[in-house]
Amino acid sequence: MTRRLTRVLGTLMGLAALWGAPLAAQVQNQDNTGYGSTSGEFLLLGAGARGTALGGAFAALTTDVTALYYNPGGLAQIPRPALMISTYSYVAATRYTWVGLALPMGGGARAIGLSAGSFGFSEQPVYTLENPDGTGETYSVAETFLAATYSQNFSDRFSAGFSAKLISDKLGATAATGFALDFGTNFHAMIGDRPIRSAFVIQNLGTNLRHDGSGLEAGVQRQPPLGTVDIPQENQPARLRTSSWGLPVSFRVSVALDLLAQTQNRVTVLGEFTQPTNNKPGAGVGLEWATINVGNSGFSLAARGSYTIQPDQNLSPPGKGQPGYAGFDTQQSTSSFSKDGLALGGGLTYGRGTWKLGFDYAYRSLGPLGGTNFLSFSLGW
Repeated sequence: MTRRLTRVLGTLMGLAALWGAPLAAQVQNQDNTGYGSTSGEFLLLGAGARGTALGGAFAALTTDVTALYYNPGGLAQIPRPALMISTYSYVAATRYTWVGLALPMGGGARAIGLSAGSFGFSEQPVYTLENPDGTGETYSVAETFLAATYSQNFSDRFSAGFSAKLISDKLGATAATGFALDFGTNFHAMIGDRPIRSAFVIQNLGTNLRHDGSGLEAGVQRQPPLGTVDIPQENQPARLRTSSWGLPVSFRVSVALDLLAQTQNRVTVLGEFTQPTNNKPGAGVGLEWATINVGNSGFSLAARGSYTIQPDQNLSPPGKGQPGYAGFDTQQSTSSFSKDGLALGGGLTYGRGTWKLGFDYAYRSLGPLGGTNFLSFSLGW
């Protein structure tokens, strides 16, 4: 079994190296980073306040219902059926909501789950150059995904899983649909008496999105033939064509180590490397402290914090040939440390018998865009 696991992990690491080599070569030769070149970026908004508080470094630690999003390979280790609903208000009066249901099967040998995410806003006024005060019409944005997940334990140390996602992206009077896959693994072992976990995850590997709909209908005037009298022509119906855009594919390698592992107390440090297709490579670190069944009351507490390096937030002043945004503080733009990526949070859980109720909170800084509060409610039975 150990040899088979070694071969599996070696194959995965080899694939990761082959996948990342062309990206590394591009970075060495020129900056081909695809900023703003992907669609459906709401797929990156996370799931659950616990994951938000721990940043991107959560993939190796997640063995609860949020594994449906962060790492399908960890779902097979979920101890009981669970349901979670999480939501937060994003920038510019938008809202993101995620819901997940996970069910262990086969005596804990495998698990299945369903999840969904929704992002957008509704009934916003339409402004044009001809009508700067509004046309009287409104438009809405509704981006959603539905996902089904399967995960399995292949030994007492290794599990793997995948998620299949159906994506719908409605922007005003246009819409696009697509399909994507997530794949993840989780390897768990011991260093002395301290548990350690590692994860390998690829997210949003799928089709391109091409928008179509009534919003692309237009009227054009057909030009009269050369040499004929220029007679006014009525507008002829036409339809604009859009380009297709890829999904925000992300490759992650994550590690979580318990610095303290006692019956009722745990302190875990986490780290992660991320290589996305729409940004430069990033990394993150996190820390979680948890105490279980305080004073045999049934209550458990947790405190969390993380910082994630996000290169696209190192904004450069305009006019220097680098990506930049006019109007932002240039001192913040040139700093190597950005507030974006800082996250804090905590959780409170109450359990009796097989029932478990949980509430989690997280605050995440969005740098120049301010901050947001993330709330999650969970039920296990």
